[in-house]
Amino acid sequence: MSDLGDWEFPEPLRPKNEGWAFDVGNALDSVLSLSAEVPADAFTASILGTERAGNGVLIDRTGLVLTIGYLITEAERIWLGQNSGKVVPGHVVAYDFDSGFGLVQALAALDGQPLALGRSRDLAVGSSVIVAGAGGRRRALAAKVVGKREFAGYWEYVLDEAIFTAPAHPHWGGTGLLGPDGKLYGIGSLYVQQARGGDTKAEGNMIVPIDLLPPILESLTKTGTSGRPPRPWLGFYATETEDRLLVVGLSPKGPAEKAGVRPGDIVIDVAGAPVGNLADLWRTVWAYGKAGSDVPMTFLRDGKARRCTLKSVDRASFLKSPRLH
Repeated sequence: MSDLGDWEFPEPLRPKNEGWAFDVGNALDSVLSLSAEVPADAFTASILGTERAGNGVLIDRTGLVLTIGYLITEAERIWLGQNSGKVVPGHVVAYDFDSGFGLVQALAALDGQPLALGRSRDLAVGSSVIVAGAGGRRRALAAKVVGKREFAGYWEYVLDEAIFTAPAHPHWGGTGLLGPDGKLYGIGSLYVQQARGGDTKAEGNMIVPIDLLPPILESLTKTGTSGRPPRPWLGFYATETEDRLLVVGLSPKGPAEKAGVRPGDIVIDVAGAPVGNLADLWRTVWAYGKAGSDVPMTFLRDGKARRCTLKSVDRASFLKSPRLH
């Protein structure tokens, strides 16, 4: 991830100033650019880079900024840029692995007004929305909600109901999803090729729904954690291919690598329970026990079943201080 550069949407793709039940310009001033510097020896540096750039959204008058967590994981320095050109430093407050949200505290006054939080469960498929990056209208995209469904990620991540929008915003990380009323309904996480579901290609973005934030916000701001027990983490990446769950990568020195799991192994079961897709896999692991539990699994390698036990851990234990959850 690098600097976003001097780009902008063509005028027809930008949200118009009229036709919305709120002041579009004022709302977009609450969306900030975010730059993060991460040490070269950080656990996530080889995957996410040491210089990360994206967006964040001001959500309260104290200068609390909501973003997507992968931008700020293990960050030593953070800078927040406003549409006025003013840039202020920030520091990491929290990163919640379960939702994917990250919080940053601005260390100087910000000009914009915080966005109120909407209720993403009330946002209907077909709704007109704005996927907003920092930079005002020129970096905001008029879009539609094209889906609301389960999402499972290869990095041990599941959302019960993610929001999918189209067309795709090219700099999606930390973008704000503004609903028809100007409230914040989610934070941009990914580019996807099947935004509408099914096998038909439809480029769009996956948005983490804002409803996941209120239950954990107070704990995140006070303790840096969600207050929930950390989920067991196994340290391997998996993907669905030809009706199989294939291991495609390992986290260095993680539980899977230590147990002898290899890329190319096929996941058969967790503690004897067959798993058919990514969501089943991760949910079965999480239900088996807390972080630190031994997780027995069966893998298929070269046509032979291989049973092994993975000593799960709290993923945060692999990150540089301050610890983030």
